[in-house]
Amino acid sequence: MSDKPAEPPPEGFVLSGSRGAFSTHNGPYYHRETSEGAQQAFHAVARHCNGVGLIHGGMLSAFLDGLLAGAAHKATGASPITMHLSIDFLDMGRAGDWVVGEAKVTRSTRDIAFVEGRAHVGGRDLARASGVFKLMRRRPD
Repeated sequence: MSDKPAEPPPEGFVLSGSRGAFSTHNGPYYHRETSEGAQQAFHAVARHCNGVGLIHGGMLSAFLDGLLAGAAHKATGASPITMHLSIDFLDMGRAGDWVVGEAKVTRSTRDIAFVEGRAHVGGRDLARASGVFKLMRRRPD
């Protein structure tokens, strides 16, 4: 299976720009603008899967980490750095699936954001995650 999606992304999702070398290598990722939280997606291909053809837990972990950080950035305007990430794996996805993620900030302070999210295929949850992010802000020059 090639890296090119066999079908277009879910409605409203567009290709995301550069997100750094690690995420660019894992992608491509797609996003959809929302008024609240963050929504992202990726098309699972063979390189995202383990030896038995299921989406690798490491891929879902990297996806959820970026998704939750995106929600923290959108809500605060700061650059979020992962302090803690907890993931519950609930079901399995396969190559060919469009994995969609949604996340929102549940609480934030000046320096820390608490975020919850999920990754799903067709509404069937593959994983749920919660994270704590240090909010890095630019110092005035």
